Amino acid sequence: MLDDLRAAYRRDPALHGLRAAELLFYPGLWAVWSHRIAHRLHRCGIPLLPRALSQLTRLLTGVEIHPGARIGRRLFIDHGTGVVIGETARVGDDVTVYHRVTLGGRGWWADGKGSRRHPTIGDRVVLGVGASVLGPVRVGADARIGAHCLVLHDVPPGARLQSPHAIPAPRPAGRVPTLIQEQ
Repeated sequence: MLDDLRAAYRRDPALHGLRAAELLFYPGLWAVWSHRIAHRLHRCGIPLLPRALSQLTRLLTGVEIHPGARIGRRLFIDHGTGVVIGETARVGDDVTVYHRVTLGGRGWWADGKGSRRHPTIGDRVVLGVGASVLGPVRVGADARIGAHCLVLHDVPPGARLQSPHAIPAPRPAGRVPTLIQEQ
């Protein structure tokens, strides 16, 4: 757990020193720590309690990590809201996850019960805002998955993926209606 704390301080410029007050308001750390407890209970075969802890953590932090997911050392979840990590996901060491990232399955019609349904994420991977990595794909070490990327196939080590950038559309001829009523 101390490694997770150090990782947060190294990777988040908004954290200033080891102040307890900052920890009280850092949902990514709470989610990772809670998962580490839930995962141990899950591995011991204790029914219901790991899943209940996972769901309570989701309610409090906005981060949902299934107790069966295997999470490496020094996972850093920045902001956290909307992060989902599925049951058979594997996350390596020193991974950085931004908000609204999904490490999920492809759906009940594509997922075999009892088989690997979720991604394997290598060491030192960065998963950008809104990235979705779906199915039993592998993301190689040191890869960078950009904001809002949809990943459905294996990603080689060191690869950089990015989604298309927004391009301004031309304005239509004539007056464009506004959202605010003019008086």
